[in-house]
Amino acid sequence: MNLKFKNTFLQKWAAYFGDSELPVTFFYTEDPGDIDRANLPKGHNCIVCELAIVRKGRPLAWNVQSIGCGGARRYLGFADTMRTDFEYFLSHGIPGKMEGERYIKTPEMVKEIMTNMRCIPARGKYIVFKRFDQLTPEEEPLAVIFFAKPDVLSGLFTLANFDQLNGDAVIAPFGSGCGSIVYQTVVQQDNENQKAVLGMFDASARPCVPRDTLSFAIPMKKFETMVGNMDESFLITETWATVKKRIEI
Repeated sequence: MNLKFKNTFLQKWAAYFGDSELPVTFFYTEDPGDIDRANLPKGHNCIVCELAIVRKGRPLAWNVQSIGCGGARRYLGFADTMRTDFEYFLSHGIPGKMEGERYIKTPEMVKEIMTNMRCIPARGKYIVFKRFDQLTPEEEPLAVIFFAKPDVLSGLFTLANFDQLNGDAVIAPFGSGCGSIVYQTVVQQDNENQKAVLGMFDASARPCVPRDTLSFAIPMKKFETMVGNMDESFLITETWATVKKRIEI
């Protein structure tokens, strides 16, 4: 991470968003060094819940063994398949055997969705989540992830569209909580016109975040452009100053 850019963002974030929560970042590595490894799960666990620790300032590294959810292993790049009955699990289940989550109407629809979903191979043995202010010069994150309330989201959303012609710089694709912050931003890496991802609509992940909080994940290239636009955007207007006062309450 370029330290000049890092400090520039931190200064501008404080100026325009007050003491709003800083974003989390993620990157892949073969060796996380002295970063704490996530605990081996005893059963199913949700990585979004565990990110609460990272949001408070403790970086964590996960490998394939320490991710306790099959979906997360795929959406974070550590597996290319799902459980064999996933199409029933995500839809209406199997009567007498398994209760489904009922997120998709039919198993056939789930199969088609998964067939059309590309895999994103992990770029290292570990994925590290770390708060933005803790990044070192050697660490190059792929994206930044804000966990934010509506007023902050409105600022991020508007800034993402500031230099766009079509007003579609933010997408909100259906998917899991971890998929919206990792999978979707990695997919965006190959796009010339990268988009930010509004997420955390997954009912299974909702208990892991405050009830008035959503995620706003931004590929790093897009994020750098957004930061560069801050000082000439709506953020310098009285309109935003009014919103900022409410953010700071």
